[in-house]
Amino acid sequence: MAMRLGDFLLKERKITEEKLQHALEVQKKEPGKLGSILIRLGHVTEEDIAQVLSKQFGYPSINLSKFEIDEKVIELIKPDIARKHVVIPIHRIGSNLTLAMADPSNLFVQEEIRFSTNLRIQAVIAPESSILEAIDKYYGSSTGIEAQKFLDEIELSEDSNVEVMETKEDDLMSEGEIDEDAPAIKLVNLIFNDAIIKGASDIHFEPYEKEFRVRLRIDGVLHEYMKPPMNLKNKVTSRLKIVSGMDIAEKRLPQDGRIKTKIDTNTAKKVVDMRVSSLPTIHGEKIVIRILDKDQLKLDLTQLGFEPISLQKFERNIKEPWGIILVTGPTGSGKTNTLYSAVAKLNDDEVNILTAENPVEFNIFGLNQVNIKEQIGLTFPAALRTFMRQDPNIILVGEIRDFETADIAIKAALTGHLVLSTLHTNDAPSTIARLINMGIEPFLVATSLRLVQAQRLIRRLCNGCKGVAKIPAQTLIEIGFTPEEAKAVQIFEPKGCDKCNNTGYKGRVGLFEVMELDEELREMVMIGASTAELRQKAKEKGMLTLRQSGLEKIKQGITSIEEVLRETSKV
Repeated sequence: MAMRLGDFLLKERKITEEKLQHALEVQKKEPGKLGSILIRLGHVTEEDIAQVLSKQFGYPSINLSKFEIDEKVIELIKPDIARKHVVIPIHRIGSNLTLAMADPSNLFVQEEIRFSTNLRIQAVIAPESSILEAIDKYYGSSTGIEAQKFLDEIELSEDSNVEVMETKEDDLMSEGEIDEDAPAIKLVNLIFNDAIIKGASDIHFEPYEKEFRVRLRIDGVLHEYMKPPMNLKNKVTSRLKIVSGMDIAEKRLPQDGRIKTKIDTNTAKKVVDMRVSSLPTIHGEKIVIRILDKDQLKLDLTQLGFEPISLQKFERNIKEPWGIILVTGPTGSGKTNTLYSAVAKLNDDEVNILTAENPVEFNIFGLNQVNIKEQIGLTFPAALRTFMRQDPNIILVGEIRDFETADIAIKAALTGHLVLSTLHTNDAPSTIARLINMGIEPFLVATSLRLVQAQRLIRRLCNGCKGVAKIPAQTLIEIGFTPEEAKAVQIFEPKGCDKCNNTGYKGRVGLFEVMELDEELREMVMIGASTAELRQKAKEKGMLTLRQSGLEKIKQGITSIEEVLRETSKV
């Protein structure tokens, strides 16, 4: 019997038995390929899977970014076949065609292409994402091209009034449920599909006096995506408000809604939740959609970017039976991901985990999640009071924003519960002052708070094109490197290639500042030490600041100087 992928990964020491069992448990609840699940959980990389499949099936493994494929070779396979099976032809010699595949076990596709091309197929293995990028490069981005073609060919009516489309009992959009002839509906679906394929976190629909603009936030940075015709502005806005459950007649006040949409990606169909916000502006309603793609959620703390010493402190404290752990940072700094990763690590049959969120972003099995609804009186304090009667072990509070919430959270921590929450502060030490300014007594802060973690998200350099940068040693010293490090460190900078859409960056990684409160720091809090004094003492005790965390990422070639300077200060 052929060895299964999981056994092969164990044999090659790519994963542990514990991680394999975790993936198999997930596979029982969410059927899918084991390799894809392992990648999504962060237990292995696509390169790991490709290397193991190469050994398992005896096919060579290749780096597609180093290949330039001839146009005549590309034409041998139709785009729909390439996308459907995640394959791409590499080169042809005589009657032999080399075919890059993500899944070498699919003998049917080899036979189908052999039959259609009348060529012998020689399979090689490449990571799925690199094949999809090559497909977009040589065949063109399917959804992007389709959207632009749609805009070029559509016949628009002169009437620019809002077109009221039919509402659905269920807000799940799928093929066959909508009128595909409606231009606005087709355009919205194309934008959703392309945004998710590109890994966007937000979609902005922006009305101006003479333009209607759509932008996507990818890796934390907004990029202009398209400018639909002005005649579609009101119809697109109407469509977005209907499917998100908003009142289309109300245009003077902000509204919030939610969409659940079924997206047909290059590889599979999946359901994605979206959070929708409308804002009245002088030229119409601006709509911003936050994409809550569970596939993008990493629930493995080791995959977030922690330095080893910081990760050790964080993991040690989340395993304590009581106390408060706070994660701080601006909006979009990955706080929710960190908290979900923490409770995922603690989630088992022996603990009762309750969460109060506004709103619940991701539904996770084993967590009792509550949506805060302030308009009906279900506030954070109200939820926390009820939680105390629900026999909790661990409580996750989406955000501490006022004295009442902070007071109840601290009392919960002091009565034997572990409380995790977020706060908006610039760094870890200043969180102490923020709590005291809310009205919490210093001795309560000192006795209940176990750990404060500040974090930021910065962009990763694209591994396909990053290049060595020549930076003067004095400049490196000025941003925080020691003279010795400035002489030895190799700095990389973004270049830009097809793999990263010529931005030089692909993906993001976290910067972490973890301040663990020991007895000496607690004493300083109780006697009213300043933020600067707390910061200095924490650094003496080994705390890495956000800037130092960034410098470590620079030394490892993960990111650029510009990214670190943009998100951190030297203090």
